Amino acid sequence: MKKQELIFKIIQKKEFSQLPEKDVELAFEKYEKRQVSDEEKIRLTRELLHKVFSSFTSQKLLSPKNKDEEWILRKHLSTRERMNVQRLSKNSQTRERLPYYPELYEKLLVDYKNKEINIIDLGAGVNGFSYRYLPKNTNYLGVEAVGQLVELMNNYFGREKLNARAIHESLFDLEKIKKIILKTKSPRIIFLFKVLDSLEMLERDYSKKLLKEVALLADKVVVSFATQSMVKQRKFKVERYWILNFIKDNFEILEDFEIGGERYVVFRKDKI
Repeated sequence: MKKQELIFKIIQKKEFSQLPEKDVELAFEKYEKRQVSDEEKIRLTRELLHKVFSSFTSQKLLSPKNKDEEWILRKHLSTRERMNVQRLSKNSQTRERLPYYPELYEKLLVDYKNKEINIIDLGAGVNGFSYRYLPKNTNYLGVEAVGQLVELMNNYFGREKLNARAIHESLFDLEKIKKIILKTKSPRIIFLFKVLDSLEMLERDYSKKLLKEVALLADKVVVSFATQSMVKQRKFKVERYWILNFIKDNFEILEDFEIGGERYVVFRKDKI
């Protein structure tokens, strides 16, 4: 079969049906020249897409009925990690589960409490459901590749009458992403929560290209990385020198901290 026919086959499966064609093509190109059957190429591409888009860890998430925001956040793997509990050592008692969003947003947005701010959440997942933890003067824009999650967020935003919306777009269409950002007002804060590792699965060093461009348009950028697996309840050490050194060399780092098994690096474009 031809390339486009194979891509069409790949997206016939429900969970891939609303992915941007660009993302599916990048995944398919990893296996396009392998000397394997078309069926194997389809299988391998879908397997990679599962790894890239963590929302597929819960099929229930793609078609929830009348569920509240906390249910959505807990079902989604990445946001569930942000809302999980801090565990003590083996010989200590397990403390009460506490959500991380209030602490996280207080730390990130403390300087904007009395200002209208615009948050552009790239690779949002279902992070828009954490809107109630943001300052009241926040305009939220989520950019997400999974169409079902965009619909999910927009239904919630409309129902709750929030100053928020989500857009269905590939982060690999850099020119469109820049135009989307420029349509918002300053001050702009860009979130990329646990996104960069996924981008690198599809295109090596694309994260650097993306950060260089979007940082020019924002007051500050926040990227995050997992430091522990909440599925197995254990930390794993991944230094990520490839991107951390890039950020240090090209931007001014404002903060670098860890909350709830996730490391956050906050930076801006200009070194003073």
